[in-house]
This record gives sequence, C-alpha cells and structure tokens, in this order.
Amino acid sequence: MSRPNLLLFNPDQWRGDVLGHRGNPAAMTPNIDASVASDAVSFVNTFAQATVCTPSRCSFMTGWYPHVFGHRTMHHMLHGPEAEANLLRVLRRNGYFVWWGGKNDLIPGQEGHEADCDVAFRARPEDYERWGYSLREGSHGGDLAWRGEVDGDNFYSFYKGRLDADGADRYFDTDWAMVMGALDFIRNYDGDQPWCIFLPIGYPHPPYCVEDPWFSAIDRAALPERTVIDLSTKPAMQRGIAQGQHLADWDEDRWRELRATYYGMCARVDHQYGLLLDALREADTYDETAVFLFSDHGDYTGDYGLVEKTQNTFEDCLCHVPFVVKPPAARPARAGVREQLVELVDFPATVYDLAGIEVEHWQFGRSVAPMFEDARAAHRDAVFCEGGRLRGERQASEYQSVALGGDTGLYSPRIRLQLEETDELPHSKATMCRTEDFKYIRRLYGEDELYDLRADPAETDNLIDSAAHSHARAALLDRMLVWYQETCDIVPMQSDERRFVRKKTAKT
Repeated sequence: MSRPNLLLFNPDQWRGDVLGHRGNPAAMTPNIDASVASDAVSFVNTFAQATVCTPSRCSFMTGWYPHVFGHRTMHHMLHGPEAEANLLRVLRRNGYFVWWGGKNDLIPGQEGHEADCDVAFRARPEDYERWGYSLREGSHGGDLAWRGEVDGDNFYSFYKGRLDADGADRYFDTDWAMVMGALDFIRNYDGDQPWCIFLPIGYPHPPYCVEDPWFSAIDRAALPERTVIDLSTKPAMQRGIAQGQHLADWDEDRWRELRATYYGMCARVDHQYGLLLDALREADTYDETAVFLFSDHGDYTGDYGLVEKTQNTFEDCLCHVPFVVKPPAARPARAGVREQLVELVDFPATVYDLAGIEVEHWQFGRSVAPMFEDARAAHRDAVFCEGGRLRGERQASEYQSVALGGDTGLYSPRIRLQLEETDELPHSKATMCRTEDFKYIRRLYGEDELYDLRADPAETDNLIDSAAHSHARAALLDRMLVWYQETCDIVPMQSDERRFVRKKTAKT
C-alpha cells in the first residue's frame, strides 16, 4: 500500500464537549458530524498531556510526556535531539513533502524551520489579490478598546464579541489566509512525494470573537448549563485568577454571550474543516489522504467563573479535546464514536502506523488504528496531564511573558500568580491521573484533589479526605507512580561503542 497523504488540522484551545455528535445541542459542527457519520472515527475521550500550547504541542509531536524533557513552559521548545523526534522532521526524513501553515509554539524561533518543513507558508500580496481579500487584524491585534477600562469587569474577560467583516463574507484574518493557502496547495500539488499539511490555526483560542454568520448562528438558549461553584474548594491558581479577572459580577446573559461566541468560533473552524475535505474531493485525493482533526487543549469558557486556561489545573474542560481521524480508504474502518480513553501522545504513533514508518525514537504513544475496525479494542486504562513548577524554578515561571504583555496584558492575572513564591505556590507542579471513573490530582504544594466522575462529572466535590474513597485514592496514586516509572526517561535507540577506537590521523 502506498503511503497516504496527511492532513493535520490543529485548531487551538477547542474543548472536547463542543461537538454536535457528542450530543451538545448548541454546538454547530455539521461538517465534523457528517464526517464521523460517514467515514471518520471520533475518539471522544481524548486528553491532552498539558493544558497550555507549547508543552502540549511538544508532547503530541514527539510522543513524549512533558516531564521527559522539561516541557512545562511556553518558552522551552524542541531543541537538539528533542527536535529530531518532531513528527514533521521524521516525516521529511521518510520522504514526505511537508507544508506548514499557521502558528508555531513548537520549535525555537531563533533556529528557523528549514529542518522541519519544505514550505513554511506565508501569504503574499498576490495571494490576497487572487483570493479577493485583504488581511485583517487577528483577534489579538488591532484596537484594544474592546477591553474597556483597566479596572472594569471586561478588561481581563477576553470577550471581544462580533467581528465586523465590513461587507465581506468573512473576517479575513491569518487563520483564513492559512486555510486558503492549504486549499491552494491541495488543489495544485503535482509532486511525486506523499504530502503532509500541518495546519495549526489560532481559533477558537480567545479573545472570544467571530464574524457572522457564525456569531449569530448559535442558539443561546441551547447552551449547556455553566459549572458554577464556590472556588474556595479549588486550588490557589484558580482562586487567584478569579480575583484577577474580575468577572464575579457577570450575570448569565453576559456569560451566555461569551460562551455563544466561543461556540461560534468552533463553528467557523468546522466550516473550514468542510472546505478542506471538499478540496480533497475536488483534487481526487480524498481517498488517499488521512485526515486528523484535534486540538492542543481546552478552555474554561465561563465554567468555574473563569475564562481562558491555567497551566496546572486539569478540569475536563481544559484537558479533554476533540480527536477525529478519517483514515485513507485503503485502511478499513467503521465510522462513528469510540469511547476508549486516548491521549494526544497517541496521535504521532497513529500517523507512523498509517504511513508505515518505523519509529526512530522511543516514544509512549499507542496507535489508535486498531480501534478503526474494532470499536471494542482495548487501549488505555488511564490518561495523564501535568504542569506547574518547583519553588525557585524561575525559568518555568514564564517571567518572560511580563516583557511581552506587561502588567496589564490579557494573561497577567495568571502570569502574576506564576511568578509568586508563596508557601502555597499557586503555580505548584501538579499531575493528573484520570480513569473512566475517577480523577486524582497530585499537587506538590497545596491540597490534592479526587473526584468521582460518575457522580460528579463537573468536578465540584473534592473527595480527597473521604474515608469512603481512600481505596480509589490509593489505587490512582499507585497508577501514577507506575506511569512515572515507565515514562521517566528516554534511552536513545542507537548505542555507543564501549571500546576506545584509535582515531586515524592524516599524514603530513
């Protein structure tokens, strides 16, 4: 069987519950839902290994957990031997033509992208002219007047609202440019190599904003109930962010608009997914292409009275993500939903499986391909997520972000807490072990957490001190220890010589 083309569509910060085929009545994802109904498989219990961008991306592009090489910050990416394990670089070494369009958060900017892709797409003036659009400011850029007064209750909300497309059929930002570039590539590629498109776009990462028709398309009345609790039972990071974001006085109407806007952003991404599938069909490459749709992590979107995300708390709204795979036609599959626990480290293992590539480095992912045909195939008994830092570990505190965003940047309520060196240390190193029934979070500083997910799926009742649940706590603590022992390091695949070999010297 020839190697399939690979389309890796990677939206940023998409919660795993905002999907129509998952039974969410407000989610408008008709293209993804139709794909899952016809020829794709949706792994609806997939979890990220970190709840912020760079640690998660370094993890899912290598098959390594964040702790293996210390990827616990936005400012430490894939270097040296670690970079050699990057999926994109491995694919290139194995004969793939790699096209990369979108955000980075993966490889160090100072080292360039030449080793990782054949094309790092950037739209040119002639592209915009051909498409008939002009580039608009991205959701983070432009006039920041939408934030309001610095002491107001919208300043740290990330809520921007409806984008004005100024008479066009879309607000043509960088995401649209990257999608259009990928569509052009699909339609025009005439090379002999199998190709890989890596399309890591920005949406639905906040600020929460989207243009019509997607802004108005979401039925506000159909939104699921928001999780509202007393944060005194939650970790210091969440309590501190809540104080810094100043959203306590928001009424449900305002929350409803913010959440509907986020859903609209997801709907726009679904539309773009549909355009990509249509382009594959037009180019007659649909059957020979494996399509992956997945996010790096989720978003609070108002749950627990918070917006955006944290680095060391692990509610399902943050670590549960969509993961949909359409295999190439040559790989038999039964379309539909799979309920097994899956980790994002399983993504590269699945790519290698479908491409017939022998893994060049030790990694911890497990291909999900056996579940394509066998909906009951065993996979994982637990999933893990991690983040945070040690006391004094300044390099993991993201002090660099202060220079980028200042003391009033959108992320400053969280960044200020990450810099603190208090007894409780809000940015405490923490690890999650989650099974189908329970979630256990071990926190180096601060109180641990234990939730009965069957009785309390919103994770509102911490049972860590419950005598009736001591057995579950002990079992998950032991499972976490086994996982750490299994994954604590990487031994290189190639061995060194034990005997010294005399080096030959050139005669003079």
